[in-house]
Amino acid sequence: MDAVDVVTLGESMVTFLPSRPGRLADVPSFDRGIGGAESNVACGLAAAGHSVKWVSRVGADGFGRHLVERIAAHGVDTSAVRVDPSRPTGIYFRTAGERALTEGGVEGDSSAEVVYYRSGSAASAMSPANMPGEEIRSGRVLHLSGITAALSEDCFALLRELTAPRPGRPLVSFDVNYRVDLWHDRAEAAGILLDLARGSDLVFVGADEAEAAWGVTGGPAAIRATLPEPRLLVVKEGGRGATVFERGPHQDASDTVTHVPALRVDVVAHVGAGDAFAAGFLSATLRGLPVRDRIRHGHLMAAATLTVPGDLAAPPAREHADRLVALDDGAWGTLRLGPGWTRANEEVRTA
Repeated sequence: MDAVDVVTLGESMVTFLPSRPGRLADVPSFDRGIGGAESNVACGLAAAGHSVKWVSRVGADGFGRHLVERIAAHGVDTSAVRVDPSRPTGIYFRTAGERALTEGGVEGDSSAEVVYYRSGSAASAMSPANMPGEEIRSGRVLHLSGITAALSEDCFALLRELTAPRPGRPLVSFDVNYRVDLWHDRAEAAGILLDLARGSDLVFVGADEAEAAWGVTGGPAAIRATLPEPRLLVVKEGGRGATVFERGPHQDASDTVTHVPALRVDVVAHVGAGDAFAAGFLSATLRGLPVRDRIRHGHLMAAATLTVPGDLAAPPAREHADRLVALDDGAWGTLRLGPGWTRANEEVRTA
């Protein structure tokens, strides 16, 4: 089997976006899109020039066909997607705000709503028995997220198997992606997500997620104390930036800690920015770039998504991104990015 740069595994759904602002109860019509953390990462990596395979299950319905066709159109290999003849493709409706991280609470925008219709979906039936293990492990990197573990016991069993120690396994990248509305029991979610993160090589987690899921406060250092196992731990701190802990080659080696401030961005919509950050960081990792540059590429990919209304955005050309990443700290701190900034011939504003 030909190896690819990255394999991602997880559910993608057809997304319905309101045609105008307001509560879902008041919106008269919706525009159709696609959404899914792992397929978002796959599309971002493919747009950045990497070979990527997305592994999942969809229903034998028009929504499933639409998902596969759209994701393949982004340059992603969808040959390992299985079609389930008896279960439907998941769908969801959302507004443009940020999702809630706590019961009854909303981060950032009180009008944010997300309503899932994914119970019993084709992807929720993924298990070690019915998914192609050889293809899942055929990349240099395997990217997973905690969303998959929330879908069913079988999905959790699959992720537990993929994050277990195994000779010759790819680098396992895990985005915690805590979604309170997908879990029936917060304590169970905390334990499952912690175990999966501890079995991974590279972990992405938001400081707000760590507090909501595990009750960890005190910033990146406290999160690292909770998660000492991953060789690379990426703590996303919202508008403050991101901090990466990188352990040396020996198990008892101390961490190298790198912090890169976030960019100033004229935000259109927040949804998908975390997935874009992961895609940018992974792309730079595959290229062997230093940690500071990996974080900066993550910030730039996130900025591309933050400045469009949907989950997916065309990233800047690699040469354009590399020029921005190479700026000194002072120049990096003056960047301000708005809609259209990814076009190489656009002037990037400073302030």
